[in-house]
Amino acid sequence: MNLFRNYHYFQVISMMCACILMAGCEKSNSTEDTKSSEQAVIVTDSNEIEMPHPEDFPLVKAESHLQAIELAVNGSIAPDINRTVAVNALAGGRIVEIHTRLGDTVKSGQLLLRMHSPDLANAIAALKQAQADQLLAQRQYDRNKFLYEHGAVVSQNDFQIAEDNLADAVATTENATTQVRLLNADPKHPSPFIDVRAPASGVIVEQNYTAGAAAKSLDATPNLFTIADLSKVWLLCDVYENNLSQVKLGDYAQVKINAYPDKILQGKISNIFSLLDPNTRSVKVRIELDNPDGMLLPGMFATAIFTSQGKTPVLVIPATAIYRLHDKDWIFIPEEEKKFRRREVKTGSVARDGNQQITSGLEVGEKVVANALQFSAEARSENPLAFLSHDKKD
Repeated sequence: MNLFRNYHYFQVISMMCACILMAGCEKSNSTEDTKSSEQAVIVTDSNEIEMPHPEDFPLVKAESHLQAIELAVNGSIAPDINRTVAVNALAGGRIVEIHTRLGDTVKSGQLLLRMHSPDLANAIAALKQAQADQLLAQRQYDRNKFLYEHGAVVSQNDFQIAEDNLADAVATTENATTQVRLLNADPKHPSPFIDVRAPASGVIVEQNYTAGAAAKSLDATPNLFTIADLSKVWLLCDVYENNLSQVKLGDYAQVKINAYPDKILQGKISNIFSLLDPNTRSVKVRIELDNPDGMLLPGMFATAIFTSQGKTPVLVIPATAIYRLHDKDWIFIPEEEKKFRRREVKTGSVARDGNQQITSGLEVGEKVVANALQFSAEARSENPLAFLSHDKKD
């Protein structure tokens, strides 16, 4: 009997404990549901976000503005080819003296180097032989002419032969003299040493030889030097093919040199190359720049901002409304109640007033969250795990 009573008592106690536990669980679940209702919720659609307080995020409208198209590209300074002169010697030889070096500024006519040339030595020997032959031919002609005019035993045929020999000797001497002059030597004071002088003023931007080196003939050797007049230089920029329609001849450009970040130079597009680089899918665009003080040096990196000559209607929103994620640009569009939709857009350049051009993905008049970064940060802080999975879907 006591056993039955104890068993009945145990069942009553167990049921009471179960009721208390169930009541506690229901209260806990109710508290968690209430708390979660105040958090950002990622709904089934991976691009839809629900925020508890949408009023915390101001909205802006997409507008159409008339503005000049701007495009920023990278480039580097290069010498103007039309102001660049190659320095060569017309004969081969060994360089015995170097008077200038790479990077030196030289004047027209300045001595650059001296070289000993076997080619010139052979040309001088040929000239001396031709001069000796001409002298001998002249003497024979003078003798035969004297004898012929005074009725001596000299036939007219012998006189004509002497005359022809003299003409041939004169022609040979003239050819030998011309050859010596072509090798940059003075026929009146011939020397096997060649003085190579600057054909124009400028800066030596290339040097291929040093003292003691052997320079080959003109048709089998690189330039001894290259001299560039850097009072005007080129900025060669790489414009990708998908941006090529945004640049035209005559468009103005603001140029910022990396070495001088505080200086802004003005230029204009003078040429758009007709060749596409198949490796980079880009086209060279040339800007001519004045360089009177010589601060622009070949090889310097620069950024050019092209500005179109006319204005075009473009769709713009503040740049702060763009959220960059996984190499894509996104905006947040408000929907009904507390929901927002994340949408991918294609963007263009950023204007100086801080507006970002939208090329696709948005229509005029649509509203977007003004500060996309703040919106994204708030959504992550409210529900970081859900937002993390939301990002991974992209």
